[in-house]
Amino acid sequence: MGPGGRGGLRPGNGTPEGETAGQGSTGVLTATPAATAALASCRYRCIECNQEATELYRDYNHGVLKITICKSCQKPVDKYVEYDPVIILINAILCKAQAYRHILFNTEINLHGKLCMFCLLCEAYLRWWQLQDSTQNPDPDDFIRYAKEWDFYRLFAVASLEQAAFFIGIFTFLWVERAIAEEKHPDVVLLLKALLLSSYGKLLLIPAVIWEHDYTSLCLRLIKVFVLTSNFQAIRVTVNASRKVSFLAILSGILLESIVVYLFQRMEWDVGSDCAIYMSQDF
Repeated sequence: MGPGGRGGLRPGNGTPEGETAGQGSTGVLTATPAATAALASCRYRCIECNQEATELYRDYNHGVLKITICKSCQKPVDKYVEYDPVIILINAILCKAQAYRHILFNTEINLHGKLCMFCLLCEAYLRWWQLQDSTQNPDPDDFIRYAKEWDFYRLFAVASLEQAAFFIGIFTFLWVERAIAEEKHPDVVLLLKALLLSSYGKLLLIPAVIWEHDYTSLCLRLIKVFVLTSNFQAIRVTVNASRKVSFLAILSGILLESIVVYLFQRMEWDVGSDCAIYMSQDF
């Protein structure tokens, strides 16, 4: 097993050998409320067929582990418990559904809030950098004055509103689609977490700006495509939806985001100088 293969697992997902519910009882098993709550909170997913599982591996003491086999597909529930985190990250970058299920369902990662904030800062910096580049002035005093303005915070607010519109478009489409199909509505909290984590590709905006070259605009568009592809895969895994539904959900988010951008331009909320940014980039 890799040195970090079990670093992200939830506590208590392994069952020691011989420890079964009700062992040593008189024959009648009584489920206490605490035991029922513990069982309900210890729900995992098979990374192959997306079926629920009660455990990921069984601990036979002395570091000997046996991966639990899924009762539905007869495959290991989560083979990534033996993988190094670097390999898991590479598979996530390749947008493999198994890696997404492992990260979203079988690990405890609470970085989505901080990651969202950092991605928005990267996006705001990109817009601020493009705005600064479009209004070059050789006067250093003017540059210092410009740097002290609140443009960066304004662009951060704009980026936040646009991302919120993108997510709302996705949620609305999925909610309506599930209502029409008479299926269970998606878990909003889990879906939001998945979308936030799958937007990690926006971190590449800063290197693309720092190492500026003739193909910077192409790199930015490729980053946008990568982020949308990651969001697409996150929706598929979280909602267990088809490719068609996930694709239409992404299109709905993009449509609502584009409407918000258009409204900003029409309102002239001091965004007139940013029109070149919106037209030159999709961020």
